[in-house]
Amino acid sequence: MKNVFPAAGRVLLSPALRRFCGSPGSPGSPGSPGSPGSPEAPEDVSDVPASPQLTKQASLYVHWPYCLRRCTYCNFNKYIPKENNDPIMIECLQKETEALLQLSQVSHITSVFFGGGTPSLAHPSAIGAVLETVYKQASLSGEAEVTLEVNPTPEGMSKLEDFHRAGVNRFSIGVQSLQDEDLKSLGRDHSSQEALQTIEEARRLCPGRVSVDVMFGRPGQTVKSWEGELSELLAACDHHVSLYQLTLERGTRLFKQVQLGHVTPPAEEATAEMYHRARGTLQQHGFLQYEVSNFAKHNSESRHNLSYWKGRQYIGVGPGAHGRFVPLGEGGVVREARTQTLEPDVWIREVLQRGHGTRRRIRLSHLTLLEEVLVMGMRMTEGINHKHWKLFSPESGLHEIFGASVGVKELQQSGHLLLDDRGLRCSWDGLALLDTILPVLLVELEKQISTHRVADRFLCLVRSLRCGGNNESG
Repeated sequence: MKNVFPAAGRVLLSPALRRFCGSPGSPGSPGSPGSPGSPEAPEDVSDVPASPQLTKQASLYVHWPYCLRRCTYCNFNKYIPKENNDPIMIECLQKETEALLQLSQVSHITSVFFGGGTPSLAHPSAIGAVLETVYKQASLSGEAEVTLEVNPTPEGMSKLEDFHRAGVNRFSIGVQSLQDEDLKSLGRDHSSQEALQTIEEARRLCPGRVSVDVMFGRPGQTVKSWEGELSELLAACDHHVSLYQLTLERGTRLFKQVQLGHVTPPAEEATAEMYHRARGTLQQHGFLQYEVSNFAKHNSESRHNLSYWKGRQYIGVGPGAHGRFVPLGEGGVVREARTQTLEPDVWIREVLQRGHGTRRRIRLSHLTLLEEVLVMGMRMTEGINHKHWKLFSPESGLHEIFGASVGVKELQQSGHLLLDDRGLRCSWDGLALLDTILPVLLVELEKQISTHRVADRFLCLVRSLRCGGNNESG
């Protein structure tokens, strides 16, 4: 899955900030070995019950970890299987889905996303089996978005109709490039022609519900070649496009190739220009940008990814999957960050032993929760409105936290940030500079929350002293 918290993109976010944007299936914050029992809790966790509006429903992310090969740029949680583990993998995905749905006690699943890895390698019956488990534990309406990531190979395309019959109603196709030479250098196992054919078949099955992923900033790519490629893609694609900037991750083959000087990525200025040109081109073709990396027309936004960006609960199932939910089933009142065991074989063993493979769970402090809401919400062009912020911070509104900040005022004066009756959001130009805006907001948030915490403790101390004095004088 893309770095979405599964699917926010990689455009212009530094590694320090990407810790907030790790996808439910990515290795962004891998679970460290430890007891899966009691949750870890920072000292400043406040057991303020989460709003019922936030705990009654959740989205579901299901991670299929297997691939036939590893792309040269990829550091996601994926494995090349030595044997066919599909039957036991499907059984364990069902078991963990059941266990975590019971633990969360959500009554409604709003969307389901099958990511990986390469989930289109799975048998379509695997999709149907997991969805059947969801139906038994919670409400999943017939209109709920059910997305499958697809590798546009002949095998992947041949199974689309069966996936659709199994319950998938949206396809996310990993095109990445329409240049065959680039596809080879990236380690992809499809051609540009196969990608275009897969898009056509997916559009036949799910018109208006097909998303394509395309990558820019590739070695050897120029602004001119990128514009031509994007025009070709827009002539064939449906109503949703995701743009991802290629990032060089340590430990990947591509990183080593760049280090050795075998390939050269575009300069930062060229990559920024590619993003700028793409935004303009997509807008001219009727696409509205609704998030840093995502563009849609005719109301075809990804509902599943919007649930991440709006700070809603999500449950992560499968090896390495991440989740954010309140474990009401065991009496929890605070949202937890949960990470499932990374290695498929170990995860399978844990699921068979105790029903789930949760390796790490951390109760989120009030500050950490607000940081996540802020970072994810600011990725959207609409930003964060006041009503939404109040769900997570009823005691301190956006104006109270950010209104007096010198740094925020400077960003407003430069035209990059807006704080008004609608809420807090980036301007069109500001969204491209999100990497420089977020640190200013995060520093101010931490300062204000810390100040409020000290003030609250002082008031509590004063009250306790008063109560003690009254008792003594009585």
